[in-house]
Amino acid sequence: MPIALGMFFATNNARAQAPATEAPAAPLVVVPPGDKHQSKARPQDHRFWDKENDWLFAGVGASRTLDYFSTLNLRRRGDQEILVTNDLVDDHAAFAVVEAAGTGVSIGASYLFHRYGHHKLERWTSIVHIGLTTAGAVRNYSLKSAHPKATP
Repeated sequence: MPIALGMFFATNNARAQAPATEAPAAPLVVVPPGDKHQSKARPQDHRFWDKENDWLFAGVGASRTLDYFSTLNLRRRGDQEILVTNDLVDDHAAFAVVEAAGTGVSIGASYLFHRYGHHKLERWTSIVHIGLTTAGAVRNYSLKSAHPKATP
């Protein structure tokens, strides 16, 4: 214990003897050499609301609108909706809000990918969304009606 106290006071005294105008030396920081992947040129960044994203987002909105009308048509023909409840689809205003929210979520996901530098995923989010939603709408229109045939 006396040795530890002696070392403590010795270091405090040694620090106190430095002139007040002299700044303490900055710690030495060793920076490792650059990684070979860092030397590659990053793809040129783009604005989020560029022309390509504008078209992709318009496509997402159009495909969600197509899905909205195809699902209403499906319900009018007597079929059952499988992804959401029939009560939701039958409430047209609520179903329109769900479709608009789906568009908003897609744009939000694209923004997150853009924000963190995943520009290919940013674009592919909209492309996949358009493809899946349009395929679902085509499926809805191609199903046979569930109404029983009237007998004379």
